[in-house]
Amino acid sequence: MSVVWDRRLGFLNKMLAAPISRSCIPIGKMLASTIQSGLQASLMLSVALLMGVQCTTGILGVIVIILTAMILCLTLSGISLALGAMIKTHETLMVIMNFLTMPLMFTSSALFPLEFMPSWLATIAKWNPLTHTLNPIRTLMTKGWDWAIILPDVAAVVAFAFAVTSIATLLFRRSIT
Repeated sequence: MSVVWDRRLGFLNKMLAAPISRSCIPIGKMLASTIQSGLQASLMLSVALLMGVQCTTGILGVIVIILTAMILCLTLSGISLALGAMIKTHETLMVIMNFLTMPLMFTSSALFPLEFMPSWLATIAKWNPLTHTLNPIRTLMTKGWDWAIILPDVAAVVAFAFAVTSIATLLFRRSIT
């Protein structure tokens, strides 16, 4: 979303005049958002642990949980940046992002287990990156190091983040030429 503001306020033109690769601008914006979300996740998990929530995998599991959440944030910031590269107004981008993120949550396993969903919704949820982020987080918090659940889901989230980041960078570069 900051790309829209940067373009509107003229800061994007100043960054484009800087002696840096044009790919560094979107990657830097996505990484900044990802680091911010990592700090927020750390704060939330710290408060939860102080309130007595148990993590069966210990501090290493908490670190993996934070990193998994950060990978999801990289994906979502990539989607936002890709849309921001094509959309010129802040208001339109906000509407579209809300239109995308609300169904993303409701079509994932965030609120209901896949087993309780209708088959058509469970199929959608299996392709949802939020489901693939929540599965390892739940497993690490409650079951322990179950690699059969953790590795495939984390790999899926990483692959999705890589694809979205690449597309966002490409769309950003095309939008500024």
